[in-house]
Amino acid sequence: MPHPPLFLATAIEVVLRAGDIQLEHFKRGVRIEKKGVIDLVTDADVAVETMFRKLIASRYPEHVVLAEELHETDQSPNGSGHRWIFDPIDGTTNFAHGLPIFCASLALEIAGRVEVAAVYDPTRRELFTAERGGGAFLNGTRLRVSKAEDLVDSVLCTGFPYDVHETAADVVGLFARFVGQARAVRRLGSAALDLCYVASGRLDGFWEQRLEAWDIAAGALLVEEAGGRVSTLVGGEFNVHGGEVLASNGRIHEAMMAVARAHKEEHT
Repeated sequence: MPHPPLFLATAIEVVLRAGDIQLEHFKRGVRIEKKGVIDLVTDADVAVETMFRKLIASRYPEHVVLAEELHETDQSPNGSGHRWIFDPIDGTTNFAHGLPIFCASLALEIAGRVEVAAVYDPTRRELFTAERGGGAFLNGTRLRVSKAEDLVDSVLCTGFPYDVHETAADVVGLFARFVGQARAVRRLGSAALDLCYVASGRLDGFWEQRLEAWDIAAGALLVEEAGGRVSTLVGGEFNVHGGEVLASNGRIHEAMMAVARAHKEEHT
């Protein structure tokens, strides 16, 4: 079995290839289809994921895959098995509308724990990488989370789930609570990049609900390896398959959880 650094090399190769495909389609225009009322998929998503599945199948045929678009081979690994968790384009809505905030995000889960992560933003040529216990890096330079101590000195970020039309009061209510306490709150449209920006200190904290594993698996490891903290919104143990995340520099984590708890108590 290859040593983990070889897995990281594979992850990097995949996201860089993905970036080339993304840019090719981005420059010439994309074909858009709907998976839901506001949930889009493009021909580029499918092309990137097809490339990825072929590469993993040829290189690691015993590994399994969990990815967003082509689910026919998705399955759970047995015991100490390996599972690649991939988002071919995180930020598809941005991508489809010509907004250059998107990436490819890939994580490798071994025995139920994410060990390797790679996220690539092709428009900025920014490659974020991490191995558990080995630190987080941007284009080879080590990353550290920010030093903000208070919410009023923090820039936060979030995303809205695809069911926001039905859950707007809850989603916007929590957003409003953070707006009332933070220096600023942003919504960029790519959970993977949001987490990378927490890891790099560009953002101080991020939260979102009703996510999929491919949205957050790689980014969460990057935050942890950059010295940050990751949990559920109210402080439970983070699980990439749990559907929600609160990530921060660690210093403002308790304050962010307090805001989320107050909102939850009011709405339950």
